[in-house]
Amino acid sequence: MIYRNSIIIMLGVFILSCNKSKEKIQEKFTPEIEINTKRYYSSEHLIEAEELFSLLEKENIKVIDFRKEQNYNKEHISGAINIWRTDIEDKSYPYKGMMAKRQQIEALFSKLGITNKDTLILYDDRGACDAARLWWVLKNYDFESVKLLNGGLKAWKKVEGPTNDEKVSTITSNFKLPEDGSFRLWIGKEETNNILTSGKNHIILDTRNMEEFSGERQKIGATKAGKIPNSILIDWAVAIDYNGTQKFKSFDQLEQIYSRMAVSKNDAIITYCHSGVRSAHTTFVLTELLGYKNVKNYDGSWVEWSYFDELPYEQDSVTTIKR
Repeated sequence: MIYRNSIIIMLGVFILSCNKSKEKIQEKFTPEIEINTKRYYSSEHLIEAEELFSLLEKENIKVIDFRKEQNYNKEHISGAINIWRTDIEDKSYPYKGMMAKRQQIEALFSKLGITNKDTLILYDDRGACDAARLWWVLKNYDFESVKLLNGGLKAWKKVEGPTNDEKVSTITSNFKLPEDGSFRLWIGKEETNNILTSGKNHIILDTRNMEEFSGERQKIGATKAGKIPNSILIDWAVAIDYNGTQKFKSFDQLEQIYSRMAVSKNDAIITYCHSGVRSAHTTFVLTELLGYKNVKNYDGSWVEWSYFDELPYEQDSVTTIKR
């Protein structure tokens, strides 16, 4: 009887120990997730590295490494497939960076074996700056099954997620985007210029850095340096812990940053940058995390705007850098 009781006691201690270990693991991961996402307007299109663990082996999950191929070939999340900006760019324009047409996206996704039932997990190694461009493109075509990995590759490696340098073999599919894209987050050159000259209440938000905004720096691809008239500057990078985790800042921090626009969440906001990538990231922050209702990202951004001499622009200083 004493022996039997000892076994029961030992078994109870073992179970209690396992439960405590499980709780410790949960304590390690859970608080950060809650801090980052619990007060966002929406975290539907955001996922933490810890959450991805439970989804990685599930059917209809596709992880997309949205970086240059040479970086993907060095190391990527195990099982991830590679897409880069040039893959989702319409090359028919005389300048670079314009959003790909529906047929091009469908052909690309079909080639990569992505199906309409898949949920796409997008990541990069720049605080979701690049990955947000693909989110934005798909959002305009009304494909909603997309999530950004908060903190990207850095966050994945921090939780010891598996990585390798192996290319993934794919089986072609027949991917189709919804029939009528709403283009709800898109605005073009003509529409932007019309709003600029109409006198309507709006904010034009430049998400580049100060050198570009002032005209001191002319990046490759632009015809001249400067900015769209009456723009205000909020660098896209202030929305993330840029030199640390590369995760999005908290709701309260983001609210404080973008309160500098001095507008309501129903007012019209046009975001732009050099080629619509960084401004896509800011569009994600404003619409998804903060709940702004009327935000549109200028697709061509400064690369397109600077190409047309008839369009107005401002320049605070003489260009000294072109790179």
